[in-house]
Amino acid sequence: MQIIETFYTKRLFAERLRFIHLNDLDRMHQNKQVMATLGGIRSDDETRLFILNNVHHWEQYGYGLWVFLDKINKQFVGRAGLRTTLVEGKNEVELAYALMAKFWGQGLATEMGEKILRIGFDLLGLQDIVCFTLTTNLASKRVMEKLGFQYERDIIHAGLPHLFYRLIV
Repeated sequence: MQIIETFYTKRLFAERLRFIHLNDLDRMHQNKQVMATLGGIRSDDETRLFILNNVHHWEQYGYGLWVFLDKINKQFVGRAGLRTTLVEGKNEVELAYALMAKFWGQGLATEMGEKILRIGFDLLGLQDIVCFTLTTNLASKRVMEKLGFQYERDIIHAGLPHLFYRLIV
């Protein structure tokens, strides 16, 4: 399996999530607006554990989350990628994404998702990828639908109601 350390989209540079990204992720994980739909604020220790878990995910599966930077000024935009996650007792590969609030509404989540889906299907050979969001997160729902995901069902994830979507090759 080919491991994709870095790549570009039209407006962004992506690099594999590592501990060097701790400060950027801390800023994201302590932003109430951003974390409102992602399980709430995370402490520094929780962010370190998040990074450690993602580093292990890369080692185990050969894919994971990337950190995205603006190509022009190298400003931290967010994080996104593929990760294996347990949904209602079944392992699924999820497209996950989160952006700093100042970058919302610019089509960047869709841009990230398009490239990550190509990596997942074309380079990693995945047959399907899922995506889910809180029922109240209409912006994320729009991103999933723009990317071609099809609504499958309502689920309870992390104790909260979510919309569950799937994209099949």
